[in-house]
Parts: sequence; structure tokens; C-alpha cells
Amino acid sequence: MGLFDTSDARAYDFETLAIHAGQPADSATGAVMTPIFATSTYKQDGVGGLRGGYEYSRTGNPTRRALEDCLAALEQGARGVAFSSGMAAEDAVLRVVCSPGDHVVIPDDAYGGTFRLFRQVLQPWGLEHTSASVHDTAAIAAAVRPGRTKVIWVETPSNPLLGVADIAAIAQIAKDSGALLVVDNTFATPYLQQPIALGADIVVHSTTKYAGGHSDVVGGGVVTASAQLGDAIATFQNSTGGTAGPFDAYLVLRGLKTLAVRMDRHCDNAERIVDFLTGHEAVGAVFYPGLASHPGHGLAASQMKRFGGMVAFRLRGGHQAAVDVCNKTRIFTLAESLGGVESLIELPATMTHASVADSEFAVPDDLVRLSVGIESVDDLVDDLRHALTA
Repeated sequence: MGLFDTSDARAYDFETLAIHAGQPADSATGAVMTPIFATSTYKQDGVGGLRGGYEYSRTGNPTRRALEDCLAALEQGARGVAFSSGMAAEDAVLRVVCSPGDHVVIPDDAYGGTFRLFRQVLQPWGLEHTSASVHDTAAIAAAVRPGRTKVIWVETPSNPLLGVADIAAIAQIAKDSGALLVVDNTFATPYLQQPIALGADIVVHSTTKYAGGHSDVVGGGVVTASAQLGDAIATFQNSTGGTAGPFDAYLVLRGLKTLAVRMDRHCDNAERIVDFLTGHEAVGAVFYPGLASHPGHGLAASQMKRFGGMVAFRLRGGHQAAVDVCNKTRIFTLAESLGGVESLIELPATMTHASVADSEFAVPDDLVRLSVGIESVDDLVDDLRHALTA
């Protein structure tokens, strides 16, 4: 586990773990940054004698292992596995835990790529799914099929409507039904929320987003509460090959070191922007867990450190007004993805969630989603004020 093992990790604060967990100084050179081990294979000390446990980089790589150990420590889990993308991580979890003929409960508000994975890839494979509101714990419980449901899957906060799921309550539903609870913690990050501590069995991340934090890497991560389950996911990954490359792992490790300070700034800026949007005549509704009017506000306050850097809002002028706002910003960049230091704006209905536009999971076509960056918040508010001017 590098500098800290799992038991040691609980003795340190998040900021310390983000910089040091799994990342001791290099034993050969003393380098304080984990080296990029750009190698495919490793010299063995005799037949069957692995030096440091490494033989081939699809199976294991020291840079990737450092990231995996750091993610596990930050999420208070037993095992981390770093993938080439968030979607590769999601697919691996579901194929390890489920078999054709099984059933999964999924949220009715989630990333469009997740819905695409369920509908276009896993459903033909034989995995059935039922959707339920992330807000409605009773509806999630009712959607469970005794003996068949293997996973309850939630995003919290959800993408793009920022719904909040009661992790502890849903974890109990999963336990009572013999299912596993998987939480996509991408929006919250482990700095703001730690689902395993609340009873989740598996946490998934698109490390492309806040973990990397600089819009320069694509990656995914899985952290499991059980070391045995983590080993099974790692075995699947080794067999199918969806590993994070050493340079990508290095970039995510670098990003994690500043995650805490970045998230505090993301949250500060988001709160100011929400204050501005809620008072603007062109805005019909604002979605942000930090608002007292948000249906999940109290729950978010109890299970999150702060409310995050993602904001969504609807325009009174409808779809065209939303398009116009997206096209008129100068600092907010019109782009998909999220979680970088720069502010982004997008129209989910035709961008990140276009894959569900013809389904019951379609999002409002007048909804704008903001990934609030860490620029001057005064400049960001002025940019939105300009874009919202008729």
C-alpha cells in the first residue's frame, strides 16, 4: 500500500493522504514524485522470481499502483483499481458482479453514457434494469427484484439535475436484498463525500473529472469496500485490458494532490453563482444541493462536506434561450466534461445526454449545466450576466 496501509490511512487527514498515500519517495533515486514507469515488461530474478511483484504492465505498473492505493485511501476502501476511462470502470464492475439474466436498479437521472452502457451494451448481453428516482428511497426499494437484483446503482449528486441519494438508507436496502450498492462519486469526489463509510460496497469515478482536475487526461477508478471484490475486478481488468496507462495515472495522481484546495474554490465559486442565478429574471429554476429549497438539501448537508461545483438551471425562454446562453459566454467554455480548473457550460439535452434524448430518461431541453471552475468568481458572474442579457 505504499506510504500508508489501509489502517494507517484512517489516522491522517484527507489533504495529507492526497499528497502521500501510496506515494513514498522512489527507492532508487529518492524522487518525491512517483516516476512514470513507461515500461511494458520487467526483468525477473530467475524463472518465477518477480522483482517487486511486477511482470507485465497490463497486470501491474508501479505508477498505476500508486494511484490505486491513493484512491483507496481517499475513499476509505480496501482496494483501488485504475482504468482507462470511467466507462471502462463501470463496465468492469457490472460484468464482475452481474451475469446475464440478473437485474440492476439504476437512477432515472444519470450520465447519458451510463444509460447508453446499460441500454446498448449490457441489456443485449442479458442484464435487465429498472429505473427509479434517486430522491425516492421507497421507489428504489420497490424496484428491487428479490433474488435477481444484484446491484443498486446511484449517482449522488446526479448528472445533470443534481439529485441527492440517501447512501446509508439505500445501502441498507441493498444489504437486505442481497445486492451491492455502487455509488458514482464523480461529482462529489472523496473530499466532499465518502460513500464506503456510509455503507456502499463499491465507488466508481471518472478520474477525468475532478480527480485529474485539469482537462488533460481520461481515466476511471473503482474502489471496493472488500479486498476480495477488488481483486476480482482487477483480475477482470487484467483479462480484458482496460488499464490506465502510466502517464495517465501520473496525471491523475498529480491532480489528486490539489483536490482539496481546488474543491473548496469550486464550491465557493458555485455558491456565488447560484446566488446570482436564483435572483435573475431569465432563470426559471436552479438545481444545486446547497439551496435550502433543493429537495435533497438536508440529506446533502448530512453526508457531504460541501455541496460541490456543479450547477444546473432552466431558462424561462425555453430551448432557444438556453442555446443562446451557451453560445454567448466568453469565460465559460462550451464543452462537454466537467471538473477542470476552467469553467465549462453545456446543453445536456443535445450534448452529454443526447444518447437518451429519445427515451424516458431525456432531460429538459432548456436545461443548462455549469461546471464552475476556479477563476475569479466576479468575472464568472459578469460572464453569465452578459450571456443572460436578451
